[in-house]
Amino acid sequence: MPVIVVANPKGGVGKSTLSTQIAGYFASRGQSVMLGDADRQLSSKLWLSLRPDSARPITSWEVDRDDIAKPPKGTTHVVLDTPAGLHGKRLKDVLKLAHKVVVPLQASVFDIFATKDFLDELAQSSKAAKTQIGIVGMRVDERTRAAEQLRTFVESTGLPVLGYVRNTQNYVQLAARGLTVFDLAPERVARDLAQWQPICEWLDQ
Repeated sequence: MPVIVVANPKGGVGKSTLSTQIAGYFASRGQSVMLGDADRQLSSKLWLSLRPDSARPITSWEVDRDDIAKPPKGTTHVVLDTPAGLHGKRLKDVLKLAHKVVVPLQASVFDIFATKDFLDELAQSSKAAKTQIGIVGMRVDERTRAAEQLRTFVESTGLPVLGYVRNTQNYVQLAARGLTVFDLAPERVARDLAQWQPICEWLDQ
C-alpha cells in the first residue's frame, strides 16, 4: 500500500491542492484511496466533505496530528496532506510511513529558500534515503524569469522535477465542489491533464 506524503514547511505553496488532486487521480483509476489531513487548517478534510456522492469515493483517514500512526488496512493508496512547519520528530514520523514524498514549490525566492532547508533536512534523514522524492512546480508560468529561477534551483538539488501545475481558476472552482481535474470529461481540462501526465507516471512507478 503506497503512502504518498505531500510536504513543504512553507505555508501557502499548494499542498492541499496537490494532495486532493493526487487522491483524485488514484480514485479515477479505480483504487481504494484514503486521504489524511495532518494540517490544523484541515483543508483536505473540508474538501472531502464537499465531494459529491456521484464522484468516485475517497475515504477520510482520521489522523492524530501529533502522533501519526500507520494507516488502516483495506485501502490500496494513501495520500497525506501535511502542515506548514513540518520538521524534526514530526517529519521523521511521517517519513517512516512514506513511500514517496511530493514537494510542491512555487516560483518565488521566499518559497525557494524556505524549501531548500527542508530538502537539506530530508537529505540528512536516514528514513528519507529509502523514500522517493519529487518536486512539483505550483502556479508556474514557464515563460517567466521566476520559473527559470525555480528550474535552476531544482537542478541544483539533484531531485527530479515531476512537472508543473499552472495557475488556473480550474483548481479553485473544482476545490469548492470537492472535485479534481480527473473527475471531469478529459476535453474540458485537456491542458491540465497534459501537465499531470508526467506526475502521474512517477506516482505509478
